[in-house]
Amino acid sequence: MTEVSVNVAMWAVAAPLALVFLAAGAVEIAQPKEKLLAFPSMGWAEDFPSGLVKTIGLLELLAAIGLVLPAAVNVAPDLVPLAASGLALTMFGATITHIRRGEEQPAVVAVALLSLAVLVAWGRFGPHAF
Repeated sequence: MTEVSVNVAMWAVAAPLALVFLAAGAVEIAQPKEKLLAFPSMGWAEDFPSGLVKTIGLLELLAAIGLVLPAAVNVAPDLVPLAASGLALTMFGATITHIRRGEEQPAVVAVALLSLAVLVAWGRFGPHAF
């Protein structure tokens, strides 16, 4: 693969990943904990204080912006792999939480998102940095 096609592939992973976390973070920030618990994939919120749920949502929102914006405007593009690493750590915690709660499907989704975040972090830290 050429460097250009790898760069396009990295964007093709990072942009949808950012959209997922932008949406998830916005929902976690905007909705009260009681409403979040009505969503099947948000049962994890039951185990955490409301303030921590909001903090996780804010971090997801900021990381989503960090996956795209710095590189898109070419200002501090080194933030992209840091944002991806933060999301990977968040999804590692999410995976552990879902497994502990016996939630198979959300755990699989968390592992998939973790894998994509690790891919972006690896690519942008290493061989395909900006």
